Amino acid sequence: MNYKLFASESVAAGHPDKICDQTSDAILDAALKVDPLSRVAVECLVTKNRMVIAGEVTCLQDLPYEQIARSLIKDLGYTKAEFNFDYRHTPIEVYVHRQSPDIAQGVSGGGAGDQGMMFGYATTETPELMPLPIILAHRLVEKMDQARAKKIIPYLRPDGKSEVVVRYDQGTPKEVERVVLAVPHDPDIKPNQLKTDLLTHVVGPVLAKYKFTNNGHFVVNGTGQWIIGGPSSDTGVTGRKIIVDTYGGMGRHGGGCFSGKDPTKVDRSAAYACRYLAKNIVAAKLADRCEVQVAYVIGQAQPLARAIETFGTAKKPLKVIEDFAWNLLDLSVPKILDQLDLRQPIYRPTACYGHFGRPGFPWEKVVK
Repeated sequence: MNYKLFASESVAAGHPDKICDQTSDAILDAALKVDPLSRVAVECLVTKNRMVIAGEVTCLQDLPYEQIARSLIKDLGYTKAEFNFDYRHTPIEVYVHRQSPDIAQGVSGGGAGDQGMMFGYATTETPELMPLPIILAHRLVEKMDQARAKKIIPYLRPDGKSEVVVRYDQGTPKEVERVVLAVPHDPDIKPNQLKTDLLTHVVGPVLAKYKFTNNGHFVVNGTGQWIIGGPSSDTGVTGRKIIVDTYGGMGRHGGGCFSGKDPTKVDRSAAYACRYLAKNIVAAKLADRCEVQVAYVIGQAQPLARAIETFGTAKKPLKVIEDFAWNLLDLSVPKILDQLDLRQPIYRPTACYGHFGRPGFPWEKVVK
């Protein structure tokens, strides 16, 4: 890696795009609880005082889509009418039908639910084996959300963003050059109070955990103030934060989003499989950085291609690394679903703070 500076961003759980991602995945979880073989492809859109849910669901029973959405909106803190988007009054339109029989016939035989290429990435930069910029960005918005929810900084409102710039020297992170936070707040709060509270309760603790300090380059709400956030100020759509969801731009991305898709869609399951392989290669000290790529065609179980890149950091010959990876996980679609146990209702928590680098998900397990 030849970058001297690298920046990544993340967004809070109440960001409009993340409202949509979490709603789509909450619907997926509800379907999988009823029937682990459910087929789901659900998209959401939110804007000022409006939510639209659309897509395809094949499940053994009808799902309470509106109820699921309103409960989630409440959880995210949209509880006041002045936000121009709240769980009580915002109209929710639902347009959901069954999966196309043309797609179903291929998937039912164990084939991929779509075509495309997927990537997984891992690096020794952090204990999570993730790039440092995206991990810091995630932890900052997560800490900011906690400060609001636990009333540590009680005047914060839902929504928010982070951006982190890291200085590298020969591929190794050396310094956090800049931290940027944006968060809506009550109108009577002065910028200096907001900045001081965020430094004390968010930025300082997060950087200290990763053994870095703030060097004074800290920006809060670049326009000066931010009073109303959420869908009232920014329309949101499912699947629009794919770089936030993965590696912050440091690893490649095939282009398909994850949220709202059941695991027969290889956009999701194969990306998880690639992360699992890349992480285990790095954890086994076979390389310091690793990227795994696969490609699929709809209706076929086996990948069209699979490859491993270690960016010159390999500790063993490529053949040894490939044998380790391909024996660790069968990359046919049915085997990915089975070996990683992906038919569980575990997906709503993935839809904020990144799908990777967090404990508890099966694709993050390291084989001893």
